[in-house]
Amino acid sequence: MTEFFQNIDILTLLGTVILFLNMILATVVIFLEKRNAGSTWAWLLVLYFAPILGFILYLVLGKKLPKGHLFEWEDQKKIGIEEMIAEQIAYFQSDRFTPHNESVQDYSGLIYMLLDNNDAILTTNNSIKIFTDGKEKFRSLFDDIQNAKDTIHLQYYIFKHDNLGSQLIELLTEKAKQGIKVRILYDDLGSRGTRKKHFKNLIAAGGEVEAFFPSSFAIINYRINYRNHRKLVIIDGRIGYVGGFNVGDEYLGLNKKFGYWRDTHLRIIGNSVHAIQTRFILDWNQASNSHDIAYSPNLFPTIQSTGQIGMQIVTSGPDSEWEHIKYGYIKMISYARESIWIQTPYFIPDASLLDSLKIACLTGKDVRIMIPNKPDHPFVYWATYFHVGEMLKAGAKVYIYDNGFIHAKTIVVDGKLSSVGTANIDVRSFKLNFEVNAFLYDQGTAAFLTESFNRDLVFSRELTLDEYKQRSLKIRFKESISRLLSPIL
Repeated sequence: MTEFFQNIDILTLLGTVILFLNMILATVVIFLEKRNAGSTWAWLLVLYFAPILGFILYLVLGKKLPKGHLFEWEDQKKIGIEEMIAEQIAYFQSDRFTPHNESVQDYSGLIYMLLDNNDAILTTNNSIKIFTDGKEKFRSLFDDIQNAKDTIHLQYYIFKHDNLGSQLIELLTEKAKQGIKVRILYDDLGSRGTRKKHFKNLIAAGGEVEAFFPSSFAIINYRINYRNHRKLVIIDGRIGYVGGFNVGDEYLGLNKKFGYWRDTHLRIIGNSVHAIQTRFILDWNQASNSHDIAYSPNLFPTIQSTGQIGMQIVTSGPDSEWEHIKYGYIKMISYARESIWIQTPYFIPDASLLDSLKIACLTGKDVRIMIPNKPDHPFVYWATYFHVGEMLKAGAKVYIYDNGFIHAKTIVVDGKLSSVGTANIDVRSFKLNFEVNAFLYDQGTAAFLTESFNRDLVFSRELTLDEYKQRSLKIRFKESISRLLSPIL
């Protein structure tokens, strides 16, 4: 009997300790972390319904990344970027901003916001090629790598050691043997099946490989929630790639689960490549232990380009004061006079972005959203389904892509203004991941993306409001749970 009461005392003590820790953690979440209300309530629900598990999840997923100078590169001053930013800002502030490109002139407010708050320099001599098919994208990338003469910089969230990844490493190894400086940066979590040993031949040939935010311990990574989702390639400082494709066989449509992989990626020639190069160097130097990149003129050569596309390379991450890409989206939406067409694998906007899109619908704009027909993350998918339901009620048109998996992250406004990059429309991309998008001020680019959307409509079915209202009780339940968790997904 005594042992029975002793066990009760131990359980009582354990429960009291758990309750006390939960109260402390709740206090931290509410008063010290200064999260938005949705995220705060989501974490409180997790702590309330799963005290022990919730505590562990918070330590791993909920701990905020300190604001500050995570990415620093003193040599950035040597390329004159600060002077260029100051000069462009001065032009705006003195009303001397008169570009020859009308598409650029029409969106001066957006350009100034991204320039002044994100150091996103406007360049207007760019030419681009848009890829919507993985085989075409990687065929072009392999050709450019084959023709490289000086440096090859690659950065991917996912770099798989499968057939495509192995072929890419083999080619890069050959280039390294030729004396080309090769650097690869991959995200430790996104590329969790990849190890440094997979690059041993490349490293032996003089190549360098780094992982972003690797685990401090074998299993636990206390920065697991903050991932580098960027996909960048810079070749000889003259050719740049940015977009949604990672490295892996599935991006060639070879994964039976997903089928055809529909994505959007850019190949860029022009002065915006310098901005992409700068972003890579900042990320590389943060991840590197002993191979920091110093300024060298060959990294930022004079680029001969006959292009006339206006472009800004915009980055964001949990180290930023502002949600630059999200704010860019909202500003784009505010310019809309006729249409807003969006393709995204995840549609989980916060209240500000959701309201902007609803207002556009309610004022008669043609708002169209295309999402996949299958989940790669179940909670995210059902949260997406809930939010497109909200848009249907406001009058948007929603299309379900049935020809495999759509992973494109694009937005086109009025067939004139567009954005292509790595950021999804969700809280993770806006607040937790390190992302990069190209904001494009060019009617021809917007027209190409609009036509791509129309081609995808052939393989899509429209989700109507009546159909959405008739969804099963099981789906409604999944939506409800996912919606509550959406601020922390």
